[in-house]
Amino acid sequence: MKATLAMTILCQSSGSAPAYSETGEVVIALHCSGADGRQWRQLATALQNPFHLIAPDFCGTAEMPAWSGDHAFTLADEAAPILDLIDGIDGPIHLVGHSYGGGVALHVALRRPEALASLTLYEPSAFHLLRQGGAGHAECFSEIRQVAETSAAGMASGDYRSAARQFVDYWGGPGTWARLRPSLQSALTRWMPKAPLDFHALMEEPTMLGAYAGLAVPALILRGEFAPRPTAAVATLLADVLPDCRRATVAGAGHMGPVTHSQDVAGQILSFLDFNRAARSAPAATG
Repeated sequence: MKATLAMTILCQSSGSAPAYSETGEVVIALHCSGADGRQWRQLATALQNPFHLIAPDFCGTAEMPAWSGDHAFTLADEAAPILDLIDGIDGPIHLVGHSYGGGVALHVALRRPEALASLTLYEPSAFHLLRQGGAGHAECFSEIRQVAETSAAGMASGDYRSAARQFVDYWGGPGTWARLRPSLQSALTRWMPKAPLDFHALMEEPTMLGAYAGLAVPALILRGEFAPRPTAAVATLLADVLPDCRRATVAGAGHMGPVTHSQDVAGQILSFLDFNRAARSAPAATG
């Protein structure tokens, strides 16, 4: 495996991460905005051999440098290290993404479809797709654009903490920020300068919805029962166009289901991975 990016390698057993096994099936799990690879701890606990979880950290997290500012930030910039990672792995690769990580995963999947055994997305924030729909999708795009503008305004004024509070309460529901421990509030406040970059990359991604119709990778689209309108709409758009797609709803969950309902989400992902592996192992039909 190429050592091209900082990453968290999580395992199901002890606190120490095992050496990567070339004989296993790799699950690359991409986290949401404001989190890091540790978001996927429950998934690491749920996975059994032959699956090995790699959870990379994105640009701007505590373990990764901030964006260089050399040019306008894009999903291609975030995806480049993930593509390098995939290019250094032999064997089946399962790509998982939540929210912003789902948007990055879609970008990656279109560029390395032949390398992927499956694609699992929990409410991917592919907001550019909302610009391609009808009036209902335009309303959803307007809603998320307001969230993005609020984040950008907080960065411009220097009130990072207020911007972080509004960002968290939008995605987690009113009062979520107040329930966070102070150390996590501080970490999210420090991260906030990355938020406008994430929104810009997601909203300005040039890929058209029709491009995903050619993505012949077994896919699972997950969403929370109480998903926000923008990500619920994106999930439906993608599930309708992906050629080999299953869909499921996590009862009681919202957009942050992989965190708040981590056991349920991990169980859904594991079931899909097992189903995918069994399908690939089944003898081909003859006659």
